[in-house]
Amino acid sequence: MSIGVRLRQSVLAAADLDAVADRLRDELGLGEPFHDPGDGAFGLRNSVFALGDTFLEVVAPTQPGTTAGRYIERRGGDCGYMLIFQFDDLEAARTRVKEMGIRVVWQADLPDISGTHLHPVDMRGAIVSLDRADPPGSWRWGGPAWTGRVGTGAPGRILGAAIGVDDPDQVADRWAAVLGVEANGSVVQVDGGELAFAPCPSRRDEGLTDIGVQVPEMIRRGRESVEIGGVRFAFFDDA
Repeated sequence: MSIGVRLRQSVLAAADLDAVADRLRDELGLGEPFHDPGDGAFGLRNSVFALGDTFLEVVAPTQPGTTAGRYIERRGGDCGYMLIFQFDDLEAARTRVKEMGIRVVWQADLPDISGTHLHPVDMRGAIVSLDRADPPGSWRWGGPAWTGRVGTGAPGRILGAAIGVDDPDQVADRWAAVLGVEANGSVVQVDGGELAFAPCPSRRDEGLTDIGVQVPEMIRRGRESVEIGGVRFAFFDDA
């Protein structure tokens, strides 16, 4: 039975956009990225890659004072930054956020997509975005090939993520409440994968640490994982 929410896009923050984007392409067998000119309004450059019908994005600051820049400074280098979830019922999720008193830092509603970024201090561990797409297989954030239609990505997909926090069960419960699902201890199940919350030394060290990806053996080459942009990409069989 569908849960009604899935992890559709994972985002890294990097000081050198091109270096991290090139490594993602080389290590994960990705195609040409989309560069969203709209990110300039946030003081960022970006590259977005399609992996199946999920997406990996890298953002890099182009000016002082950006949220991504503060993440990089706090984490001591390139790091995990944001997780974007797609909902069957976005309005219900927005209502839960309001009732929980979680701050919204950005919101947009377009004919084919909507996005809602939540304050990372309120959510803990990463910026969380609540999104919907129409049609559901489309994804404007992936570029023109995915705007109002379904494009084609490299073989594979994102399965889940791990987030380091200093109180995993409590933060898992909070994320689960926002996503509208149940937490099983420090693990939250979403469509097609899971979110695992693991202990870290302090709140200053909190962040997105791992992204699970399902990729062909020709990409894995017998490896269990690879580290890119301060994040461990864990490989899973595509069978």
